[in-house]
Amino acid sequence: MGPSRREFLKSAGVAGAVAVAGGSTRAGSVRAGAQTQTGAGPAVLRSVETDVLEIGYEESGDPAGFPIILLHGFPYDIRAWDGVVPPLADAGYRVLVPYLRGYGTTRFRDTEAPRMAEQAAIAQDVSDFANALGLGQVALAGFDWGNRAACITAILHPERVRAQVAIGGYSVQDTISPSAPSPSAAAEARLWYQWYFNTERGRAGLEANRHSIVRYLWETWSPTWEYTDEAYNRSAPAFDNADFVDVVIHSYRHRHGYAPGEERFLETERQLAERPPITVPAIVLRGNDSGFGRPSTDPTADRARFTNLVARRIVEGAGHDLAPQRPDAVSSALLELLA
Repeated sequence: MGPSRREFLKSAGVAGAVAVAGGSTRAGSVRAGAQTQTGAGPAVLRSVETDVLEIGYEESGDPAGFPIILLHGFPYDIRAWDGVVPPLADAGYRVLVPYLRGYGTTRFRDTEAPRMAEQAAIAQDVSDFANALGLGQVALAGFDWGNRAACITAILHPERVRAQVAIGGYSVQDTISPSAPSPSAAAEARLWYQWYFNTERGRAGLEANRHSIVRYLWETWSPTWEYTDEAYNRSAPAFDNADFVDVVIHSYRHRHGYAPGEERFLETERQLAERPPITVPAIVLRGNDSGFGRPSTDPTADRARFTNLVARRIVEGAGHDLAPQRPDAVSSALLELLA
């Protein structure tokens, strides 16, 4: 069994979860809440309003520094980046780590709005977040849903993305064409949760047993990493968001064609279905110990999708959620791209 996240966090000097601050603000304004301590000093939990969301995020580093946005995936939260943030903040960057819709302190502003989470919506949230904070260019890093949002942002707004670290490679989906089954039984079995969430039993199961399901996925997707109860408990409150279940269910039903998306994103989804390349400077990181299978050593596919690929690295000692297991690989890749 590999080293635990408890051991890494102890060595990195990262404290526990930050308290939730209440209240709301007008669009584009920022509200600051509680602080958590990192090796680079206090990180502040803030919130900012977009047209759709009140986005909770943690900010570290120099407020005048170049902004780096770190995007988590399903089923994770902002604590996944705790080891990545300090070297970036110490280097003078402004580091912003938002909760995705349905997680943590992020809330829908309209209580009556349907809780939808197709890939185009998650990516739009990134642009809206940057706009609300008055950011021009940014650097992006993400994994799972967060990587998908970063990829789409880089495709749709390349002028705004100075650099991207793509954990897991290119992850844009074709949601227009019918989803076809894989010829591999093993591949289908690894995606059991997606088929489960496409049933009403799966919705009920996620509602009733979300923490058991999340913890199981963590352990399955990074089988050589030991997750402690302490590590899980720091992230667990993020999954108690009232919108978590609806957001997750819609995301997995929409991607396979079993739930409609938002009409405003239909043209965007058609564009993304063509799987356009990413042209911004990028480094691709792939965890060697992913529960979805070991990555190919052949870089051809990544080179085709990332036309300005600076490097492609297979990272030892990391599973699907590479960031908390090998934070050094992520922070060093960002620093390399921004040097």
